[in-house]
Amino acid sequence: MDSTCRILVIDDLPDNLFLLRSLLEAEAYQVAVAEDGQTALAQLPEFEPHLILLDVMMPGMNGYELTRQIRRDPVFCALPIVLVTASIEACRVKGLAAGATDFIRKPLDLDELLLLLQRLLQRSAQANQREFSCPLPDYS
Repeated sequence: MDSTCRILVIDDLPDNLFLLRSLLEAEAYQVAVAEDGQTALAQLPEFEPHLILLDVMMPGMNGYELTRQIRRDPVFCALPIVLVTASIEACRVKGLAAGATDFIRKPLDLDELLLLLQRLLQRSAQANQREFSCPLPDYS
């Protein structure tokens, strides 16, 4: 696989997947999408993402449970996972306890999201001594 940063976006709403895919691809990220946890788990070994952007509230397997399952896999246990939710009720502590790297609320601020992703991807690359190119937005 090439060195472009790969992000797996998981959300049960097709409109959210379309929006996030469009925004991230416009920033030169390689993006795969999944509408549920089972599909996401099946895509992990094939797509080999550098980061996961994961909606918390989904039918069936929610974002907390999917995070716990990913953390049990030795290949992906250190993968940055950002939980996303529109709910004010969502528990940040519950997400972090499940193994999430960070947490962001909807409606998403695009600049905040891109900076968060950039920071996490760079930190992950340094920790794993990997080389991949991540877009560096200019916010000056």
